[in-house]
Amino acid sequence: MYGRADVRIENIDMSEKKIMKVKQVRSIYGRNKKHRACVRGLGLRRMHQVVEVEDTAATRGMLNRVSYMVELIEEA
Repeated sequence: MYGRADVRIENIDMSEKKIMKVKQVRSIYGRNKKHRACVRGLGLRRMHQVVEVEDTAATRGMLNRVSYMVELIEEA
């Protein structure tokens, strides 16, 4: 359910969007220190919190690194 292939950011077309909504779905406890830092850098502080982040190369890199802990919410 939380496999990396399901959440890879490259698979989602974000070319026309400037803002992405990200939701934390897994806990940061017991994780790699760099991964915890990425989650905090995205502005996520608690489980099931949703934040809006800019669609930049830096945020995509952070999302790819912690894709098993976060979920990208697509707007309809």
